[in-house]
Amino acid sequence: MSKHVRTSIRFLLNGAPVELSGFAPDLTLLDWLRLERRLTGSKEGCAEGDCGACTVLVGRLIDGMLGYESVNSCIRLMGSLDGTHVATIEHLDRPDGGLSPVQQAMVDHHGSQCGFCTPGIVASLHGLWLADPEPEMADIERTLQGNLCRCTGYEPIVKAAQAAAMTVPDRENDRLVAAHDEIVRQLRQFADDTRVEISHPRGMTYVPADADDLARLYADHPTGTIVAGSTDVGLWVTKQMRDIAPVIHIGGLEGLQMIEVSDDAVTLGAGVSYSAARSSMTAAFPQMAALWDRIGGEQVRNMGTVGGNIANGSPIGDTPPPLIALGASVTLRQGDTRRVVALEDFYITYGKQDRQPGEFVESVTIPKPAEDAFFAVYKISKRRDEDISALCGAFHVTLDAAGAVETARIAFGGMAGTPKRASRTEAALVGQPWSWSCIQAARAALAEDYQPLTDWRASAEYRMIAAQNLLIRFFLETSGAPAQLVRNPEMMEA
Repeated sequence: MSKHVRTSIRFLLNGAPVELSGFAPDLTLLDWLRLERRLTGSKEGCAEGDCGACTVLVGRLIDGMLGYESVNSCIRLMGSLDGTHVATIEHLDRPDGGLSPVQQAMVDHHGSQCGFCTPGIVASLHGLWLADPEPEMADIERTLQGNLCRCTGYEPIVKAAQAAAMTVPDRENDRLVAAHDEIVRQLRQFADDTRVEISHPRGMTYVPADADDLARLYADHPTGTIVAGSTDVGLWVTKQMRDIAPVIHIGGLEGLQMIEVSDDAVTLGAGVSYSAARSSMTAAFPQMAALWDRIGGEQVRNMGTVGGNIANGSPIGDTPPPLIALGASVTLRQGDTRRVVALEDFYITYGKQDRQPGEFVESVTIPKPAEDAFFAVYKISKRRDEDISALCGAFHVTLDAAGAVETARIAFGGMAGTPKRASRTEAALVGQPWSWSCIQAARAALAEDYQPLTDWRASAEYRMIAAQNLLIRFFLETSGAPAQLVRNPEMMEA
């Protein structure tokens, strides 16, 4: 057990410190804001992190620097807020009470009609305004991915974001900028390296002091629910009404925030969010850039973690297929003991992973492909942005000097009960010339590798045809075949 235990969480809410104890392990930030503090500007729309109407900003010290991120308060659990600054729409005006540049721009460009979604949109754009004084159009669009507007469409909102960007943040027009030094001082005071234990009749909430304390705590409570970003666990609460106690929050543990980039690999700690990993991952694996920006919306990427996506074991998780194709491995920790497991072997069957009681994912290491290797990942979903995969396919192929396939690693999500390699398809490719006839044989082998299910996202037939077509796409993009042959692949030469 940790030497020191605190029985309350401490954080800043807008302009005042809060010390909170005795709350339920499944209490969400949105419910607490609206029901306990009567801060009703943040709205509940979907209660699953999709619509963005509940968006607030959460500030945290990272390497001594204060940064704010937009988050979905509807699925953000209260225990994760220890040592943070929560800023709601009620606190995003000017210090003199006037409209902030973002709010004024929304008025000037008619970015709001019914107003239900507007507080969340303002919060998201305010975070961008603070972080990036000269955002590109792609940055604005990415920021707004997690905010759905049913009234205006997005053109006036985007124009408002562009107009706000022309107003440089300063102490006179923003509360967060004006109070920056004081916020940093208070957050540093909160960082006391102490375990937090919150007792409630419905169960316990824990916030470990550090990664070593997490190992001890999870060994003592192996049935506990480890929560990094709650982008999945939050829905267990709001949609499935599941009992998640005891809850162990790891999102603020610095020991799980490491990002190490070497000549050969990228290693991410289990607590690294998608947003934090974005620059390192897309630099090392540029083929994953398009996928990365389609993982949820910006709020989900700010909260969710790669380690959580792996540990969750969902067959439709976005990151396991490309990581398996690249030969990634996970480091599992149980107390002071660690072991390394190939990611493809980590998944046993639906809902079951190779993880012992009290053992957790500590990090994931992803090897970089050779410079002459072919690598690609494709996501198929009903909606382009902010949607779960119906199918995700990743392909990693190397050729020998004669142009034959030397190695092949192919993995799919959405085709089986776990993310799974296509072993028979790989066998059909290895040793064969990288040609249309080779691809034809491999297409047929896919039907031996997978027996996909039919659900509301896609039928089994659709999934199989789409998977086969992704193999063709990968071949066309890497073989230099003329584009017109896509319409008539039978014309390709063997």
